[in-house]
Amino acid sequence: MKRLTSHRSTSRQSATSGTPHQHAPHHDDHGGLAADLPRLLATMPSRRGVITLLAGAGTGLLFGCGGGSDAASSSSSTSTGTTGTTTTTTTTGTSGSTSSTSTVSSCTVIPEETAGPYPGDGSNTSNGSVANALALSGIVRSDIRSSIGGASGVAAGVPLTVKLQVVNTNGSCADLAGYAVYLWHCTRDGLYSMYSSGVTAENYLRGVQPTDSDGIATFTTIFPGCYAGRVPHIHFEVYRSTSTATSFSNKLKTSQLAFPTDVCNTVYATSGYSASVRNFASVSFSTDGIFSDGVSTQLATVTGNVTDGYVATLVVGISV
Repeated sequence: MKRLTSHRSTSRQSATSGTPHQHAPHHDDHGGLAADLPRLLATMPSRRGVITLLAGAGTGLLFGCGGGSDAASSSSSTSTGTTGTTTTTTTTGTSGSTSSTSTVSSCTVIPEETAGPYPGDGSNTSNGSVANALALSGIVRSDIRSSIGGASGVAAGVPLTVKLQVVNTNGSCADLAGYAVYLWHCTRDGLYSMYSSGVTAENYLRGVQPTDSDGIATFTTIFPGCYAGRVPHIHFEVYRSTSTATSFSNKLKTSQLAFPTDVCNTVYATSGYSASVRNFASVSFSTDGIFSDGVSTQLATVTGNVTDGYVATLVVGISV
């Protein structure tokens, strides 16, 4: 069996434990590594160069914005990207529409990326305590718009459904059923629950979902805002199962999802996203500290509209 491999190497990974700071001006790495990166990047052409240096030292170091369209009904649809090729067939009869199993015919390992300073996976602290949303009762949920565990906040914004299809690049792109995805992102104001001032008591926009028989983990959330220095993105970690999705130490992969530019511009023109308009105009994939070396395997396919909401889909290839 031929093994499919990624076109990119493993990226740098945040390893800070300590209370995280607010949003960094250019990317969401933090700690000592962030202080060293400017000097490294000054002498290296891309993130791959940094990876090479760190790998030589024995150090093991995980969605931003391109083209979307409004949702439309059709008999069949095919979405093709460098992360994978998926085909979904829809049939319409007197009893309504049904969708067949989505299959992946080609796939690539998704790049490892930093979890950033606001992971809430037990790897760092906030307000002097370990921040671990994975330990919360009820964290395994599809709708992540509201807080749990005694907190009552609800995140407002344009509705977004995220569908991540986890497949095995080392096994003919086979769907990985029964795995788990932990997903988190900022509010429409660019704030991260559990960490950012004003929302430290909240834990919304964080949740874990098992993958179904097609390897798909589905989340109901809101379209994230754009804060200074980063293109809009969503963080996620892949685990072997929901039972192991209790601490960052058990994760198999950490990556980020990016969004098409035209969709971002459309969403940010709506009420509640005014700050994102300015921030998004000041950043691009080429200047983003995470996606500047390429985003093809992390750019989601997005359909829908601001009234009915959007659906973002991405094939997440991992080697197991």
